[in-house]
Amino acid sequence: MTIKTIATTPFHDQKPGTSGLRKKVKVFQQPHYLENFVQSIFNSLEGYEGKTLVIGGDGRYGNLEATHTIIEMAAANGFGRVLVGCDGLLSTPAASCVIRKHEAFGGIVLSASHNPGGPDEDFGIKYNIGNGGPAPEKITDAIFAHTQTITEYKKIDAAEMPLDKEHDFKIGEMVVTVIDPVADYAELMRELFDFDAIRELFRSGFRMRFDAMHAITGPYATTILEEYLGAPDGTVINGIPLTDFGKGHPDPNLTYARELVAEMFSPDAPDFGAASDGDGDRNMVLGNNFFVTPSDSLAVLAANATLAPGYAQGIAGVARSMPTSAAADRVAEALGINCYETPTGWKFFGNLMDAGKVTLCGEESFGTGSDHVREKDGLWAVLFWLNILAVRKQSVEAILTEHWARYGRNYYSRHDYEGVDATAANELISRLRGKLTSLPGQSFGHQKIAFADDFSYIDPIDGSESHKQGIRIGFEDGSRIVFRLSGTGTEGATLRLYVERYETDSDKHQQATQAALADLISIADDIAGIRQFTGRDAPTVIT
Repeated sequence: MTIKTIATTPFHDQKPGTSGLRKKVKVFQQPHYLENFVQSIFNSLEGYEGKTLVIGGDGRYGNLEATHTIIEMAAANGFGRVLVGCDGLLSTPAASCVIRKHEAFGGIVLSASHNPGGPDEDFGIKYNIGNGGPAPEKITDAIFAHTQTITEYKKIDAAEMPLDKEHDFKIGEMVVTVIDPVADYAELMRELFDFDAIRELFRSGFRMRFDAMHAITGPYATTILEEYLGAPDGTVINGIPLTDFGKGHPDPNLTYARELVAEMFSPDAPDFGAASDGDGDRNMVLGNNFFVTPSDSLAVLAANATLAPGYAQGIAGVARSMPTSAAADRVAEALGINCYETPTGWKFFGNLMDAGKVTLCGEESFGTGSDHVREKDGLWAVLFWLNILAVRKQSVEAILTEHWARYGRNYYSRHDYEGVDATAANELISRLRGKLTSLPGQSFGHQKIAFADDFSYIDPIDGSESHKQGIRIGFEDGSRIVFRLSGTGTEGATLRLYVERYETDSDKHQQATQAALADLISIADDIAGIRQFTGRDAPTVIT
């Protein structure tokens, strides 16, 4: 086979972040577009010749074709081996697991996370480093720089690319090993959790529903829950990955996981419900007629961590993204461990985990994880909950009620305004920044503002600085409002409003969340002019 050097011209216009490059499928289908970005990744790396590269994705439209291209380019660029999931499939946490277990040089993950899939929808690609986590800024900056100057890429055209079974074959001098995408990940889960106790839980008549949303977690959940743990057939719904996710939006929240939510809030609801997203790194947890916020989920996992064998010796610390509620902080204080508040982005957790500072971490956007990999992990969180339920033999609601009685309740909600005009969204944020110095001391009804800032972070491990990470407005009673623009979409802008109020009176712990936060939601609109700038009377999604 001959290495081909193909002339090209630079035209990438987006700097990739830790979530990689995300565009519409039709953008990636432009001649040389994918190849330019992949070659720019390789041009940004040193010392990979003869090393192992992991490749896999969430199965969305274009995944298999892109996998073929990347394998051909990896062979042409001198990698010694590629590990790739059957049919090009690997969940994002499984990709991290495989990179770490096989000590690969790094990996390329094909996913646009929770974004819709299909020929008219979204596609994405990102590079993960040898620790299994997203590439740091020094690498993403280098990738972006190369996309601006690239003039050629290397490729070997392979006549055949049999990825539908486990086996080895060669392209040029490079060995391609096709692996079971589930096996390494399932082995790791068996090490972390008490599978015997969870099997007994299901044998006792415990009922569960897991919605894979026609995304990548389906094969993982079916194998682990139904085959290994003995959950009844049909526990996993929407378990076959489809290139368009069944024309759904694979984002596990109360709005998009409608089928699961309807069942869990029905008269004959199962004991436990869960869902994961497009690439398997997010999770939603529900009890019988009961929703667990991601912030509360992280706090409960931290408080009960020693019930799982993989964490029986205790946890080193906890980290949460700044917009995530302070529920985990209160658990960390009680345990006498550190709790770190970071910007949104899993790379910040990766630094802390690599340094041994934290064991558990989480984001309010339904992402939870630990130091077992360097990505958030949806099914891991579900198995952790099952382990806790198996040991405590209580309902989800009972566990949360006891947790609030001990630590207090952080009433918390996120309002997403999706697809907002980007100019209007940026003007809203710009005007808020201009108000920051004048807000402290102002009163809104019974609420008085104690501080207002734009969150900045100095990484305690590498000293790197991150600024303008979200506008925080804190009140004298400990309540707060946070505004951020999310970068995970491909159209317009997503404005996110986070609202939080802390309540220690257990008699008030059963209020409806939106009612408990109503005054703060109104204040947020008064301060920022959300309706004015978005043109919306209500958010797209409330969680």
